[in-house]
Amino acid sequence: MDKIWGQAREELQKIVGADSFATWIEPLRLSGVNEGTAVILCPTRFLSDWVSRHYSDDILKVLDRIEGPVHRISFETRSQTSRQVAAANSEPKRPAPRAAATATATATATDDELTAPLDQRFTFDNFVVGKPNELAHAAARRVAEGGPVTFNPLFLYGGVGLGKTHLMHAMAREIQARQPEAKVLYLSAEQFMYRFVQALRDRTVMDFKELFRTVSVLMVDDVQFIAGKDSTQEEFFHTFNTLVDQGKQIIISADRAPGEIKDMEERIKSRLQCGLVVDLHPTDYELRLGILQSKTDTFRTQYPGLQLAPGVLEFLAHRITSNVRVLEGALQRLFAFASLMGREITLDMTQECLADILRANDRKVSIEEIQRKVAEHYNIRLSDMIGPKRVRTVARPRQIAMYLAKQMTSRSLPEIGRRFGGRDHTTIMHGVRKIEELRSADRSLAEDIDLLRRLLEA
Repeated sequence: MDKIWGQAREELQKIVGADSFATWIEPLRLSGVNEGTAVILCPTRFLSDWVSRHYSDDILKVLDRIEGPVHRISFETRSQTSRQVAAANSEPKRPAPRAAATATATATATDDELTAPLDQRFTFDNFVVGKPNELAHAAARRVAEGGPVTFNPLFLYGGVGLGKTHLMHAMAREIQARQPEAKVLYLSAEQFMYRFVQALRDRTVMDFKELFRTVSVLMVDDVQFIAGKDSTQEEFFHTFNTLVDQGKQIIISADRAPGEIKDMEERIKSRLQCGLVVDLHPTDYELRLGILQSKTDTFRTQYPGLQLAPGVLEFLAHRITSNVRVLEGALQRLFAFASLMGREITLDMTQECLADILRANDRKVSIEEIQRKVAEHYNIRLSDMIGPKRVRTVARPRQIAMYLAKQMTSRSLPEIGRRFGGRDHTTIMHGVRKIEELRSADRSLAEDIDLLRRLLEA
């Protein structure tokens, strides 16, 4: 079964994508195939229910092609299987009924069965800390250590691949280790909505409320997903208030600050901002290099004997700046390629193996693109960027655009000045310095610049 499921997993990862595979398919196991029915073991009832609704057809097609004929899938939780085995051992033998085509929900699910699976790879020990994420890491550590609730909610936000989910999983695992009696419920906002809609359909809303409002720690990933979904926002708001009033810890993550989530109710935005809001900034060179060095130590155990030439990690840290996932994926590919080819990892081989990733990260941002994005963000006319207006509502966005042009393009100051209405290079220099000074003192401005940078790099 392991060999069959291994082949199936490879195909399923290509079909559903790496992120969905890691969340939903990775925890599954193939128990057996009998008379055309494949039995899939799931760690929780929630996972069983979700996979049966969203991925059963894909799994069925893949297994039928590999092991065929497979006509249907039976999803079972491991706790359910254990109970069935215990019952079989304690009762007289009798003919077993045919397995159901899909998993059916029990009358009452436990909080363990609703919690999304935690990735065992994400711990505090292997989270590389640098200046862009040190505050987020410190806050996450403080919350995970337990004690009086001081940050409620703890709200982590940042772009893709900056470590939000890593910290969320690390906190959940640490809290469970330190407080075994605590009920820690971790799930995505999409899963919260799905459970709520299911409760409405099954007329079990009171059970839903009871479950979500009796936890010790509620952790919700990607909360921006519920924006624009009125009924789900209403329930989330009341759940949030109840837990805060009870002194229970709430931990939230999103891809942007609470005030920047469009279509989110103002009362929820206000609630989300009443605790500690922490931004995971885009990685800098030092942090990227630290991550690469940490991952290299891990890969050396998987690929013993491989030689890594000096300068390769520094080259990757300079060239791949998009996000940590791309960086780690590039290093994984590099080690696998070198292992298969039996070659030392040199700079030439790195450029050959990672040509597509390096090209993607070489995307040039134009000054015109920066001006357009800044104008949209601050709701001013594009013509004001190069015009003579000096009112603050125009001058400050113009200086931010100048700063980003200096940071994100290779253009000289005189060239940038020409693109801003023929301004002198000293004007550009003054604008850049002004924003550098304000950025360290004005948190709101710093957040605006980081958001604009992420949008331009996307």
